[in-house]
Amino acid sequence: MKKVFIIPAVAFALATACVPAKKFKELEDRYANLEQKNENLNNQLSDYEEQSVARDSEMSELDARLQESNNERKALEEQIKDLEGSLTNLKKSYQALEENSSSALAENSRQNRELLEELEKKQKDLTRERNELAELRNSLKEKSQRIEQLNHVIAVKEAKMNKLQSTLSSALTNFEGKGLTIEQRNGKVYVSMENKLLFASGSWAVGAQGKQAVKQLGYVLAENPEINVLIEGHTDNDSYGGSGALEDNWDLSTKRATAIVHILEENPQIDQERLTAAGRGEYAPIASNASVEGKSKNRRIEVILTPKFDEISKLLNEMDQQEAEAEAAGRDW
Repeated sequence: MKKVFIIPAVAFALATACVPAKKFKELEDRYANLEQKNENLNNQLSDYEEQSVARDSEMSELDARLQESNNERKALEEQIKDLEGSLTNLKKSYQALEENSSSALAENSRQNRELLEELEKKQKDLTRERNELAELRNSLKEKSQRIEQLNHVIAVKEAKMNKLQSTLSSALTNFEGKGLTIEQRNGKVYVSMENKLLFASGSWAVGAQGKQAVKQLGYVLAENPEINVLIEGHTDNDSYGGSGALEDNWDLSTKRATAIVHILEENPQIDQERLTAAGRGEYAPIASNASVEGKSKNRRIEVILTPKFDEISKLLNEMDQQEAEAEAAGRDW
């Protein structure tokens, strides 16, 4: 089902020429929720980048700890070697004392046992430390693999968006300079079409040239099913002075956005669930309404193309789950 911020009973609105303001408020709230979700995803990505920097620092610290532990292990091995030499000497002493007196032999045996116990304890400590280091290496390896996967997914999506912008520029090259522009911002591709390319004044009926531009856009969208499509209608700040089916600029901008959706949905290869229509009226200008040129730029349709973040969200959730399991098991990340 497509997500469209319009009045549900358009036919009734056309007949009665009156659209309840409550419905426009609901559309505004729904669109704000969509904007918030997109913002949350972008915030997640920003948080992840900050966490990635912190984790790189953490990995450097862990490497230093690993080097320190290796040095300690070497020192323990040297101590063990010294103890083994001492043990050899003690054995020789034991043989000599055995010939002299039973009391001296008993004392020597006691010292030998103490030395053997100390040696065994150091060997156990060394084995435990080796196991901890091996576990730490495995943890770092797993985390590094997750980070590499996430970086790869992000890089792939950025490459796809760059390719999408290039493909759109090629497909719509005949319309650029006629009120159509294409640019990429914040990981999204924006296709902006001024009303002079699409609509007559006060109308939401798309002209022949505008239909051709939207259909060309649809061909590209059909080949990129992983891209979500938001169509926004915008007006200048001149009050709508007409009568009949339209009430105000909100109504006009919504109907114009919906008209673009209807053209796109004529392409059977575009899943309608990817499409969202929204009317923003005069409240998102890109130029000053104080001039004729500025008003012309503000009267536009913006098609905002956003990649799906499902795979990125999945990897982030897996990393969070992995860290939670490690903490539950008493592992130091």
